[in-house]
Amino acid sequence: MVVPAEGYRPIVSSETRELLQLLAAVNSRLGGDVSLPMLAAWAHRSRFDLHRRFRRLVGETPKAYTTRVRLARAAAELVSNGRRVSAIASDHGFAGHEVFTRAFTRHLEQSPLRYRARGLHVAGRRIAAVHASAVSSTAPCISLYHLRLTERKPAVPLQISVRDVAAFHALVIRRRITRDEIAATLAECLPTVFGYAQQHGLAITGPPFARYPEVGMGSLVIEGGITVAEPPSTAPSDGIEALTIPAGPAVVAIHRGPYDSLSESYQEIEKWMRDHHMSAAGAPWETYLTDPGERPDPATWETEIVQPVRDTELTPN
Repeated sequence: MVVPAEGYRPIVSSETRELLQLLAAVNSRLGGDVSLPMLAAWAHRSRFDLHRRFRRLVGETPKAYTTRVRLARAAAELVSNGRRVSAIASDHGFAGHEVFTRAFTRHLEQSPLRYRARGLHVAGRRIAAVHASAVSSTAPCISLYHLRLTERKPAVPLQISVRDVAAFHALVIRRRITRDEIAATLAECLPTVFGYAQQHGLAITGPPFARYPEVGMGSLVIEGGITVAEPPSTAPSDGIEALTIPAGPAVVAIHRGPYDSLSESYQEIEKWMRDHHMSAAGAPWETYLTDPGERPDPATWETEIVQPVRDTELTPN
């Protein structure tokens, strides 16, 4: 287990911490009243002030945010069990069947019944359950990965190991950017890919990730996306690409703490590889295991870093 160095504590502005705590509260109460007046009362702020602060951090208004998350979770439930549509609508905070149907159709461009009838692109109860779990945990903060914070930067020890990584399928958007644009790029790309997968019934199997096929001095290429059970039957649109990441040995570590210090963990992994006479065999990627909206303390955020390698003198764990 990786434990932050003694005395380590991210410095988070009081406004950001307050809003992250509010998001955690909202996401545990989405079946009830999460209107702007209620959120303002929870936060002890005026409606106008909360609306402005919320939109600045999250990139959506409170109403757009809560509606999107409710619909994402309801859509996942529609294709993972046989409960009545009206019961699903009620459990996810919609006032009635008609209100739910109108909102669902606007968001996913088809009615709940048609969405359920089409189902996921991979059949089976197990895949449907995995998809529902992945959607539920990912939907709340799909735009907040790589949220930038001000923090102290002591060395954080990593537990680094070698293991065989299974092949997986993914949908991504690829962009060439500067390092300073990672957060903004993921905030744009991850919701787009997530929404596309839900709209087209593609079974999501895990949390979001970012892959780095090219890293240079002035810029890098980033692929932000999600894993799916199988590739889509037709080529994706909207700038989205389908990838299959091959199986093979990889160096793996869990970074604990804010995203700002991920570069330090990458540097420690590179040093560890040199010390063990290993070389990279492909693009590294990072998977965001923790939803910032459910765990508002950045010191507890976990990101898995995976670096495929060519030569492993160690026995994979």
